[in-house]
Amino acid sequence: MHTDSTTATSTAVILTNSRGQYLLHLRDANKPICDPGTWSLIGGGPEGQETPDEAIVRELREEADLVIPHLTFFTTVEASGPHVTEGRIQVYEGRWDGDADRLPVTEGIMFRWFDVDTMVHLSMCPWAYEAILAHRAKNPLSEIAPVPEQRPGASQGGAGAVRNVIGAHLYLERDGHTLLGLRHPDIAYAAEQWHALAGHVERESVRSCLVREAVEEAGLVIRPEDLDLVHTVHLLDHADAEPRIQLFFRASAWCGEPEVREPDRCVRWEWWPLDHLPEPMVPYTRTAIDGIRSGRSYSEMGWA
Repeated sequence: MHTDSTTATSTAVILTNSRGQYLLHLRDANKPICDPGTWSLIGGGPEGQETPDEAIVRELREEADLVIPHLTFFTTVEASGPHVTEGRIQVYEGRWDGDADRLPVTEGIMFRWFDVDTMVHLSMCPWAYEAILAHRAKNPLSEIAPVPEQRPGASQGGAGAVRNVIGAHLYLERDGHTLLGLRHPDIAYAAEQWHALAGHVERESVRSCLVREAVEEAGLVIRPEDLDLVHTVHLLDHADAEPRIQLFFRASAWCGEPEVREPDRCVRWEWWPLDHLPEPMVPYTRTAIDGIRSGRSYSEMGWA
């Protein structure tokens, strides 16, 4: 590693994965610490006679049990603001392609991968956001090698195998009500219908998808360990459609109140009584809620 100067009062590290996402750490909100309640980077100040290079290696081990080879110096930023000791933060960069949900959380609330476009909707630590934007400017997505596409006609899991799209859905229940969103009239699927908070599972775990979608769509913070699978709908919309596996997870706890974060997709969120759900409503969502209430774990729709 290369050290920029001996004047740094703290350190941080920018970790990216092969999808061009950045690993962020959600800090405690109600403690007298630097940048409380914000998404930030792993890091901390040197202890004793530590150099910044030694400090960032220790902080990675202590905060996330990570050992990252080939860390390199990236930049130095200035930190200031409430609960912040003004000074220079030496920022390193490295690569890691692991599952953020599996990292131990010894400090703060959670770790999560985010792309830069999503960060505008987060409560970001200012200096960390500044460093990430500078990093992205020097490392555009176009320079990240994409996952190779499968050749046309290649096997997708065996003779006659058909890909099933996986959808992740959030089921929240509070005082006999469940949270539903009214979809935008111009959206391609289920326009002007009520639907659960949901998203397509990308190259991530289903719980990771839901944690990400909850923040992006409604500003809700949920820990993956607070999500439990409560219903599955195997759906075929029509004969030529891709089959879909719709997974509904119940959150036992969450932080925040729902707010419209993606107005081009959802125009409002409301809590609806379970015995008086709205119309029009996405049919498989209604089926899933009925199944959850009756204790059934699985439903099929559209299959002959």
